[in-house]
Amino acid sequence: MIWSLTVALLFSLSGAYGAGLTTAYDDDGTITVNGKRTFILGSYHYGKKDPEAALRELAEAGFNLVNSGADATAMDQAQAAGLMVWTGVGTLDLANRETSAAKLRANVEAVKNHPALAFLETVDEPAWTWEKAEPRTPAQALIEAYPLIKQADAKHLLYTNHAPTNLEKTLMAYNPGTDIVACDIYPVNPGGIKYMYALFPDGHQGDLNNEHISQVGEYTAKMRRVAGPNRPVFMVLQAFAWEALLPAQEQRQEKILFPSYAQTRFMAYQAIINGANGILYWGSDYLPQPSQAWTDLKRVVRELADLAEPLAAHTVQIPVDVDYHEMGHSVDDGLQVLAKEHDTKLYLLTCNADKNLCKATLSLKPSAGTWTTCRVLSEDRTLPLEQSSITDTWKRFDTHVYELTP
Repeated sequence: MIWSLTVALLFSLSGAYGAGLTTAYDDDGTITVNGKRTFILGSYHYGKKDPEAALRELAEAGFNLVNSGADATAMDQAQAAGLMVWTGVGTLDLANRETSAAKLRANVEAVKNHPALAFLETVDEPAWTWEKAEPRTPAQALIEAYPLIKQADAKHLLYTNHAPTNLEKTLMAYNPGTDIVACDIYPVNPGGIKYMYALFPDGHQGDLNNEHISQVGEYTAKMRRVAGPNRPVFMVLQAFAWEALLPAQEQRQEKILFPSYAQTRFMAYQAIINGANGILYWGSDYLPQPSQAWTDLKRVVRELADLAEPLAAHTVQIPVDVDYHEMGHSVDDGLQVLAKEHDTKLYLLTCNADKNLCKATLSLKPSAGTWTTCRVLSEDRTLPLEQSSITDTWKRFDTHVYELTP
């Protein structure tokens, strides 16, 4: 029965995409697909050995977007699985404007009419060059390319992913050359990783003082400042182990550390709470399939997909008082909370950004309405609501999602 429903859903999506997609964004950065507010769940990779099966598996897990490249067969296969696609088209070469502009227009023309196309991409991490301060691609190239791309294809948004470590003012300079601002951050790291591409000498990709996985929220907040309040922000999160990027003969088994279910879930929700309109995953080509890590990632994506409509809803500005209980240690970052309202229900997305155990009472102000039941999603438990207050405990870097009904 589950399989037949999934197949029916995929054929339904494929039919919907058959008419072609127009992507835009709402006043809070939420993507709209043919006018429908949509939370984006994407993957940079799919299995190349059996792409049709791999794409079906992505769709069944809850992904709605995949990076297909410009290959028509790959785009067709993604559409057949019920997935939208994005693809790179390049950008302008400032030293050779006329020839590169013609090539850019040709690249856009080649893909713009595919019915599964959702987004175009110019170049990855244009502001960042490993171990240097100079940009890989100057902002002016993207800025001049933007109107050329839009003249050729006004129906699809343009996506630009940044590395996490450039200055905010540097990244802001690229805004006139894109619609969607993204950032990749991969903080699950056992330490002692060999010096390799994209890592600093200390063995980390990120450069904040915070070396915990809660840096994801800080980088999301950074990108929200870069993008401003209205432009879409996507966060590209970790679906690999750093050690697994090395050639097989160089890998140390004790250093292969994939994100756990709890870590993957925390990073996704913390990104959403801090302003992400979409979550993409990079590196699953380096993740054994099947494996526990792959199962954990799909489990998180499935949970997010099941919440897709609430996640795509406008954020509700509900005042929530947080009263911490004494646990014998300080609270540094503490709880982060986001409220969404959908179909008469209130959803409170919460995460503990602190490295310590946390217990707290969340109290909704009377203006938030009257709620009678509280279900903790994905945890098979309910909590009492006493005078619109919830008391719960969060482990370090823990997540609880509450569904309140009137």
